[in-house]
Amino acid sequence: MVMGRPRTSSDEEILAGTARAITRVGPARLTLAEVGREVGLAPATLVQRFGSKRALLLALVRHSAAVAADRFPDEATRAVQPLQGLIDAMAAMTAGLTAEALSNHLAFLQLDLADAEFRQLAGEHARAVRDQIRVCLDAAVTLEQLHAHDTDRLARSVQVAYNGALLAWALEPEGPVELCVRGEISAVLSAATAPTASPFGVDQYVR
Repeated sequence: MVMGRPRTSSDEEILAGTARAITRVGPARLTLAEVGREVGLAPATLVQRFGSKRALLLALVRHSAAVAADRFPDEATRAVQPLQGLIDAMAAMTAGLTAEALSNHLAFLQLDLADAEFRQLAGEHARAVRDQIRVCLDAAVTLEQLHAHDTDRLARSVQVAYNGALLAWALEPEGPVELCVRGEISAVLSAATAPTASPFGVDQYVR
């Protein structure tokens, strides 16, 4: 019996490499050869695994939605510092982001909006992120760090603040994008923050 060649990279590693390649060159200039160089595989191998560049990009968006929760505070952190954990997590999403890299991410967003299949998956990702934001806000309400609030609505506002911070920074990239994200999210949360939340640092980024 002839055994197939073992896979040298997992799907997760290939998708992570694809994300790095998109950050570097953008979706329009992305090729399977570019991804192959990133992960050490031949383009033909990527075709065998995913079928096409489009299928690879769809798999990336699908995977991003599935693992969205991994970027947010775990249960132990939410039990003590849900707001600070939320701010730290969302700021960490921008780690190492340059103006050029952000431009490439925005180009991918254009693809998401122009293609119905990508748009559906991008919407699932956005909802998955918003659900995790709401989980942190619910924990903060339980700990009385937030006033009783419609956390579904507040979660949407936090998400809008995050996305808006990225766009604002793209136009005026002064200082680290992480600080811009922290400031905008903190500004949204500060109006709903109970006095007992001040030790957790929500106000320190508000200008």
